This record gives sequence, structure tokens and C-alpha cells, in this order.
Amino acid sequence: MLNRRRFLMSTAAAGAAGLVASHFSPAFAEGAPQVQIFVPAAPGGGWDQTARTMDQVLRGEKLISGSQITNVGGAGGTVGLPQFINQWSGKGNALMVAGMVMVGAIIANKAANNLTQVTPIARLTGEFEALVVPADSPFKTAADFVAALKADPTKVPVAGGSAGGSDHILFGLIAKTVGVPAPSLSYVPFAGGGEALSALLGNQVAAGISGFGEFSEQVKAGALRLLAISADKRQDGIDAPTLKEAGIDVELFNWRGVFAPPGISDADKAAMITLVEAMAKSDAWATECKNRNWTSILLTGDDYAKFVTEDSARIEAILKDLGLA
Repeated sequence: MLNRRRFLMSTAAAGAAGLVASHFSPAFAEGAPQVQIFVPAAPGGGWDQTARTMDQVLRGEKLISGSQITNVGGAGGTVGLPQFINQWSGKGNALMVAGMVMVGAIIANKAANNLTQVTPIARLTGEFEALVVPADSPFKTAADFVAALKADPTKVPVAGGSAGGSDHILFGLIAKTVGVPAPSLSYVPFAGGGEALSALLGNQVAAGISGFGEFSEQVKAGALRLLAISADKRQDGIDAPTLKEAGIDVELFNWRGVFAPPGISDADKAAMITLVEAMAKSDAWATECKNRNWTSILLTGDDYAKFVTEDSARIEAILKDLGLA
């Protein structure tokens, strides 16, 4: 079995991606040096950003010789998940990016497939959510947003990711906390962050909720106004209060991770965990996390599997409470 120490020793000795690949199990042999990354979402969102950042770091650190990214968007990942389970089964060099959003979407959509059917590899990052509005919005503060929501929630459409995901959950928690019934909310789900951003910039919705990283460039450019973040405390370099500071007693931390397909060998699973650990512990990954306001929360293998099971139960309870499950 390939353990982390042997992998790091072989990496240091090889010094080139092709040679590094040859030290993995057969799926990483010289004849198939690429890692395939499956993104069950449209380009532009948080999962897509995670996949492309992984690709960049894995290549830069010479941990792989290349990768191929496949996007299949729709319904919080529940459109792509069956494809990953059925068509990618047994591919020991494949990874699917997913996270809290998919857990919620599986429950809300009563999907036929779930994350017990794939192979947990690693939890990678956590990210607080951001509540934003277009730059010309009449909402200057989170209090303004809440006042409008209380007055008539049907006139405050909010863009976010797929139904039942972290964005939808946060919107529901905000509404519940300020006394607005969840069924009256106008939530507009999108398959990818790029589509939600376009709706915001085109003033097709009143506000948007997503991971801060998806809105940060537009906030810096002045195209969007950041009203509040769902973190537990103020964040360095971000000029916005937390929801709690704004008088909304809610905090939420979205997580993202990677899964291998079903049917892979124990050796392939161990090799993939070793690969992802090496990436996640690199200086390059730490730099990307800092630049994107991601918090590294690495958890691998069986510990990650246990976390996914427990978080699925927690999210199901929240969605039932909000009338979304």
C-alpha cells in the first residue's frame, strides 16, 4: 500500500510529473498520467473554481502531468451525480468536487442517488456566504434588505445556487430569524455561479447569496455591494459586518470536498488520498485559499466519510424545519 511517507519520498526523488505518476497505483501509471476532475455544476461557480484551482496547484507542484475537467450542471449536482456513479465507476484516477450544496440538493430534490454511493476522499475547504446586491440597489445595509423582506418577500427575489443548497439554506435561515415564513420567499436557483452573477448584474433579482469568493471580484470592482457575511466574526480585508452584527442571528459555513467514483480499489483510494493531501498541504494551495477567502479544513478517508454522514443528518433537519424537505 502506498502511504503518504513513501509518496512524498518518491515525489522528491522523481522531480517530474510523469515520474511521480508512475509511483501511484496502476490508475496513475505512465500510460494514464492525467487526473480526471468531474464538476457536477456549470462553469463559474464554487465547485468549478475549486476544480480549476486544484488543477492549477496539482500541475504547478508537479503532482500530476495533466488533468481533464468535465462540467455537468443542474439541480445542485443531482443531475451530474448519477453520471459520475454509473459512467465513471471504477475510474481510480477520477475525482468529483461536491459539498454541502449537493447534500442539501439531494434531500430537497428527493434524488435517487446520494453520497453514500461514491468514495469519500477529502474535505478541502470551508467558506462563509455573502449577501450582496447590485451597486445601484436601494438596499444600503442588511437592515434595509430585511425591512423589504418583511414588507413583501415576493418583491425581493434572491439569486443563489440550486434549490436546497447552502445559499438556499442561508436565505431560509435569515427569513426564519427575522420572522418571514419560508414558503413566501422568492428564491431563484441557478446551476452555476456565473448565471447567478449575470442575473445580479442585470438587475433581474434584488440580491444574491453565494460563497464570498464568487462575488469578491465584482465587490472589489464596485459592481456589487456586500451587505453582510455569514462568518462567525469579521474577516480581515472584507469591509462588511457579519449577519450577527447586522442584527440577524445566523452564521453558516459552506464546505467543499472531493469524492472518487464507486468501485475503485483500496490501493487507488489510498493513492488518491495521498495525492490530495500533498496538494492541500502545499504552500501553493495555502496561497490560493488565502486569495480566495477559503479556509483549509482538510479531513480525509474514513473521518471524512463520517463527517459527510453527520452533516447530511444535520442539513436534513434544517431543511425540514424550513419546509424544504
